[in-house]
Amino acid sequence: MEQAAWTAQARAYLFAQANLSKGARLLEVGCGTGAVMSSIPASFNQPAHGLDIDFEYLQISHGLLPMARLVCGDAHWLPYNSGAFDACFCHFFLMWVNAANVLIEMRRVTQPGGWIMALAEPDYGGRIDYPEQLGHIGRWQAQALRKQGADPNTGRRLTSLFTETGLVDIRAGVIGGEWTGARSQEELDSEWQVIHDDLKESVNKQELDRLRDLDEGARCRGTRVLYVPVFYAAGRVPPV
Repeated sequence: MEQAAWTAQARAYLFAQANLSKGARLLEVGCGTGAVMSSIPASFNQPAHGLDIDFEYLQISHGLLPMARLVCGDAHWLPYNSGAFDACFCHFFLMWVNAANVLIEMRRVTQPGGWIMALAEPDYGGRIDYPEQLGHIGRWQAQALRKQGADPNTGRRLTSLFTETGLVDIRAGVIGGEWTGARSQEELDSEWQVIHDDLKESVNKQELDRLRDLDEGARCRGTRVLYVPVFYAAGRVPPV
């Protein structure tokens, strides 16, 4: 939910650029728990479609969106007819799959003139940590993501991937960073739980606890900077 809220502005921009009609048929590939689908404007008359490979996530999505048409399936072989949708989109998803193959499938199921949108894809290779002593965290997390089969530098590849998929009218950018106000303890605990889960096999708990203390100390002093570039992109399937 937090990621979906953070990327809401970029999402609104891309949907505005697509200028979709009220009857547009939409598909989210890798819809997960439905956090992004639930934020899609209610002005669309058609129920949203969502696909994910994790059935438990889809059950959560169904609780949020009982009218959505949800399918458990693999994004590399989308179980839809060619040209079935006016727009397909994904969110923090291409980094976990063979992005080139998935985009080809998204193009296939999108009608000519329709839009494909990658609403958010991170690039850990451009991560900035300050104070510098905390830079280990980003490097270790990138290594952990690679071990899990993800590409932590997907963001920088989006424009190339969209071009190679044969999309036109491509627009892409990076979501800006802003450091104002203190984050809640709940947000910090959630962030560090992810770090612990990612690094527990490669970094001992004592070292992780030391880095967390440094992190929290820097936040209290107002000197902490953490920025992971998050890219977005949209492109149209060429009209016939």
